[in-house]
Amino acid sequence: MAKTYADLLQEVKASIRQVPLEDLHARLQSGEKLVLVDVREADEWRQGHIPGAIHLPRGFLEMRAQSALPDRDAPIVVYCAGGIRSAFAAKVLGEMGYTHVESANPGFGDWKDKGFPVERPFAFTPDQLDRYSRHLLLPEVGEKGQAKLLQSRVLLLGAGGLGSPAALYLAAAGVGTLGIVDGDVVDESNLQRQVLHGRSQVGEPKVASAAARIADLNPDVKVLPFQERLDSSNVDRIFDQGWDVIVDGLDNFPTRYLVNDASVWKGIPVVHGSIFRFDGQVTTFWPGKGPCYRCLYPEPPPAHLAPSCAEAGVLGVLPGVIGTIQATEAIKILLGQGEPLVGRLLQYDSLAMKFRTFKLMQDEDCVVCGSHPSIRQYIDYEGFCAA
Repeated sequence: MAKTYADLLQEVKASIRQVPLEDLHARLQSGEKLVLVDVREADEWRQGHIPGAIHLPRGFLEMRAQSALPDRDAPIVVYCAGGIRSAFAAKVLGEMGYTHVESANPGFGDWKDKGFPVERPFAFTPDQLDRYSRHLLLPEVGEKGQAKLLQSRVLLLGAGGLGSPAALYLAAAGVGTLGIVDGDVVDESNLQRQVLHGRSQVGEPKVASAAARIADLNPDVKVLPFQERLDSSNVDRIFDQGWDVIVDGLDNFPTRYLVNDASVWKGIPVVHGSIFRFDGQVTTFWPGKGPCYRCLYPEPPPAHLAPSCAEAGVLGVLPGVIGTIQATEAIKILLGQGEPLVGRLLQYDSLAMKFRTFKLMQDEDCVVCGSHPSIRQYIDYEGFCAA
């Protein structure tokens, strides 16, 4: 016997659990942990949604449910504008093995009319919706994540080999504010690996060259240039500007120890990268979550065991790999997604084309982040490393 749409809808509603909006509001107010799933279209979502909801348009529900809703036993409440699309969505989720699914009845239109809480998302321009469209398709990013990126602040230490690819990809991703610290000028020898600069910028300050390139790449990004060498006299002024993440592309030990101490005291995560000839490594030092740089290197190695790139050379593409990984780590931290390299050191051997990961342990006796720190203020880092 043929069924009408009304027949089908009636059957679907009879087969699912429905929750009145007043009950849903009361349960949320009581602190009940519910996964709210908004199955409306993107333009509807942008006009407002229930705070904390996940946006999973009905047309992509079956495709994205597994990644967006990994816990099949979590209590889920699906809603739409009027309660019809959510009813069909609830039935589909039940058929996919989700055990506690309800459909809000009637829907968001009535929720808003009743004066219940509404969150209005970041207002993207049409150009931004086009520019970041590939990010918006990712459930792990989406509009909420892209809005986070646009409102984030990342400090790049160095606009050289590592800072160049990191800056380009962070800017392209839409990180709203990039601070760049570098007191150097562009040299012809930099161009073999420092892809942020070009021949026409030789002799210019690197921060000026970087700002011009980023402005051309993405006008959404504000660049704060610091044309100076980082040291104990300016680290507080530079670091105390609300940075969410620091990307460390430095190439000398005194400044690395300075950055470590300042970031531990200020609670800012640092994505550290370093390169040497054909090898590179990346890790993330996140105060309170894992070891710091001093746990890994309590004291610097002798100078003859750690020559600079100017002394030992470096494969031009190597910083591109390491700097891009650093940018990836920073974006993961900003989005709160994935597993950052906290307590892990990722090592890359370009000749063997191998990655290896080493576990890093926090030193309880660390002089800065240990249980009884002995260093509580900036020291003579040049003297410390020379000794």
